[in-house]
Amino acid sequence: MTGKHVYLSTTIPFVNARPHLGHALEFVQADVLARHYRRRGNLVRFQTGTDDNSLKNVLAADAAGVGVRDFVDANASAFLALAGPLSLSVDDTIRTSSDPRHRPGVERLWRACAEAGDLYRRHYEGLYCVGCEAFYTESELDGGLCSEHGLRPRLVAEENWFFRLSGYAGWLKDEITSGRLRIEPAGRRNEVLAFIEAGLADLSVSRSNDRAHGWGIPVPGDPGQVIYVWFDALGNYITTLGYGTSEAGVTRWWTNAERRIHVLGKGVLRFHAVYWPAILASAGLDLPTDILVHDYLTIDGKKISKSAGTTVDPAALVSEFGTDAVRWWLLRDVPRIGDADFSRERLVARANDELAHGIGNLVSRVLALVGRSRDGAVAAADRKPPESNPLLDARCRAPALTDAALAVGDFRQATGAVWAIAAEANRYISQSKPWRLAEAERNGDRQAGRDLDTALALLVDTCRDLADQLEPFLPDTAARIAAACGRPGGPPQPAKPVFARLSLPQPLARAASTGP
Repeated sequence: MTGKHVYLSTTIPFVNARPHLGHALEFVQADVLARHYRRRGNLVRFQTGTDDNSLKNVLAADAAGVGVRDFVDANASAFLALAGPLSLSVDDTIRTSSDPRHRPGVERLWRACAEAGDLYRRHYEGLYCVGCEAFYTESELDGGLCSEHGLRPRLVAEENWFFRLSGYAGWLKDEITSGRLRIEPAGRRNEVLAFIEAGLADLSVSRSNDRAHGWGIPVPGDPGQVIYVWFDALGNYITTLGYGTSEAGVTRWWTNAERRIHVLGKGVLRFHAVYWPAILASAGLDLPTDILVHDYLTIDGKKISKSAGTTVDPAALVSEFGTDAVRWWLLRDVPRIGDADFSRERLVARANDELAHGIGNLVSRVLALVGRSRDGAVAAADRKPPESNPLLDARCRAPALTDAALAVGDFRQATGAVWAIAAEANRYISQSKPWRLAEAERNGDRQAGRDLDTALALLVDTCRDLADQLEPFLPDTAARIAAACGRPGGPPQPAKPVFARLSLPQPLARAASTGP
C-alpha cells in the first residue's frame, strides 16, 4: 500500500444546531483512518465540512429570530472548531454556502447530468420530511411517521427537476454485489440492495425558490428553482477537489486515488450508496470505493439528535474529561454494529480502567523500575526473551489485526489489538517480578541482574511500540508516552503520569455509587 493515494471524507452535517457527540464519533473515526493510512506510507487527504444550503437551516434560523447567514456562520464555525478539541488531522474543509469552489462544481455536475439526458422537469406531489430533506412514500414511513425523526412528513406539491435514478438500478446492483462499491458492514450492504430491489423511483433534485426561501444554489438556466440540498451537498466530495474550477485535484485525489472512502451514519446511507453513485455515473465520474457505515449514539436508549433535543456537546465533554478520554470511549465502547448508549459514568470507567490504570500505570511502573534499578538508563540485554513470549506475540499481531479491523470500519476490534499489548505488558511485569530481580541483584545474584536487563529492555521497548501503535487512536497520549520513554538507545524521560485518573462531578459520582 506504500505511496497510494487515499481520500477520506466525513459527511457534511446540517448546521441547524450546534454539533453533538454523534458528529464527534464520525469525525474521530475518519481521523483514525487518516492517521492509520498515513502511518502505512500512503498519501492521505482527510476532508470534512458543513452543509449550509438546507431548508432546515433556514427554518431553524427563522425560529431563532436570526438572519440565515449569521445563523449558519455561527453553527458552521462550531462544527469546524471541533478539529482542535478532538485532535483531528483534517487536511481540508468546505462550507457549501461560502466556499468559492463549491457552486461552480455543483453547477458543472448538474450540467453533466443534463447532458447525459438524466434531468427532466415535471409536476410532483409527495410526503416531504424537512428533517431528512427527503421525500418518502407511505410504505417507507413507520405508522405514518419518519422513522428517523418521529414526525409526519408534509404533503408537498410543485413542479421540480427530476434525476432518472430508475435507469441505474441494475448497474448499481452490479457495482455493489461485485464489490467495486464496497459497503461495510454487510448488513448495510444488504439494506441498500433490498432498497434497489424494491424499485428505484426517479429522484426530485430541485425545490421551488419560494419553498427554499431563496437559500441555496439556483438551478442553471432556471432561477425559479433551487438545487436539492442533497444533490448540492453530495457534490462537496469533488467540488473541494476542484471539480468545476481546477482538474488537478480531481485527477489526483478522485480519479487516480487507490481508495475513495466515505465515512457516514446509517441514516444517510441511501443518499451515499444509491443517489450519489448514480449521479457520479451520469456525470462520467468514478464512484467511491468504500462506504463505511456507523450506527448511532444514544442516551438512555434514545438517539443523540439535535432535533430530538438529546445532545452532548463534544467540546464541553473534552473540556471536562480530556481529548483522549473522549476519543477512547468513542473507539472502544461503540460497536461496529448496533447503537451505543453514552453516559459520563461509562466514559470515566473506560478511561480509568484502560488509560489510567492500564496504559498509564504500565508506563509509570516501567519508568519507575528503570529509574530505581538502573538510574534511568536501560542496559542492552545479553539475551532476548523466548520467542513464545505472549507480550512479543501481542506486539507482532497488532499491526495486521489493526489493518484488517480498520479496513472494515471496526474501531473496537482495532483498539482491542493495541490494548492487548498493554494488557500483556502488565501481565509480564506481574510474572517476571522485576523488583525481585533487582533485590536479588543487590544481594549478589548476577544472573538476576541479567534477567532484569532483559525484562526492562523488553518493557521499555514495548512502551515505545505502544506509543507508536496508539498514535492513530490517541495521538496526544501517544506523544506523551513517546516523550516519556525517550528514543531507542537513549534514556527514558519520566515525567508526570501520561494519563491521570478521572473523576465524575460530585452529583454524578454520588448517583453512580448509590444506584437508582
